[in-house]
Amino acid sequence: MKQFTITIPDNKESIFIEWMKSISFVKKIEAVEKSDLPEWHKAILDERLASYKSSPGNVIDLDKACKDIEKEL
Repeated sequence: MKQFTITIPDNKESIFIEWMKSISFVKKIEAVEKSDLPEWHKAILDERLASYKSSPGNVIDLDKACKDIEKEL
């Protein structure tokens, strides 16, 4: 079975849903709001951003961190 993701304008949603219901082989119609980021992940990122903003001097430069790791390998 295949699934498809489509984008429907808000003002056409009800028409589209009714049309899909009229097709006999359509088994399930589910409206899913697009979310690029799960809430739990967003919460973690928000915490890290707040931590950075409160203490920006406590971060390590990525290039320096990579070089330090390479030295240990």
